[in-house]
Amino acid sequence: MKLQSAVCFFAHPDDETLFAGGMIALMASQGIAVQVVCATRGEGGEWGEPPLATRLTLGRVREAELRCACRALGAGVTVLDYVDPTIGPDEALFAFEAHFDTLAGQLADITRRFRADVVLTHGADGEYGHPAHQLLHRAVLRGVSYALPHTPLYTVAANVPSIEDHMWNKNEPAHLALDIRPWADAKAAAMECHATQTALFKRRRELKTVREALRPTESVRRAHPFTHGEPPDDAFARLLKMAGAWVVG
Repeated sequence: MKLQSAVCFFAHPDDETLFAGGMIALMASQGIAVQVVCATRGEGGEWGEPPLATRLTLGRVREAELRCACRALGAGVTVLDYVDPTIGPDEALFAFEAHFDTLAGQLADITRRFRADVVLTHGADGEYGHPAHQLLHRAVLRGVSYALPHTPLYTVAANVPSIEDHMWNKNEPAHLALDIRPWADAKAAAMECHATQTALFKRRRELKTVREALRPTESVRRAHPFTHGEPPDDAFARLLKMAGAWVVG
């Protein structure tokens, strides 16, 4: 089967670029229709240094940044109406409020509407432990695996032991890893779109430029259908291998 469409579910604007920007750009370059679905507008996050928004305008500004980034990557955008909670004291992070079964059903309906041949989303660890990432992971897994049992579901930022990265989902060994440098310009352009988050990108790793924050390797694990220890061999896996991905482990 030829891969024709993909849906990527993420919790906040910029998640799509940080964790899967290279793979999204790869799919778009192959004529695959990619839809990025963002659960929130990121209205609880940072607003830039110097400020590019206020708390009241941040959601609108970050949605515009998301649309800019997805244009750079070649993807479409759907934004849901969940509200991103404000970061708490000591940078405490929170999940958005949602009725779990309703959310899971909504994500399954979106997957059907776009006739997705593959779904990408956050890992079970929430990358760096973000509760909103973890919630979305669980809801996508529940909704898509129950309603669309034959649709491959992959999680991003899967652990590649040979590469040190604090964003890996440490409890999810990667099936495939891809050097995304051929699509680095698109990913860097998308990262530049997220201007309210530029200071955060640089501060996390004490960098001087946004492009330095671009991770050259992206990785995935197939969460559904279960692979029984064998590397996946569906249309998405074959696309990644054609693009130079290697099997991890």
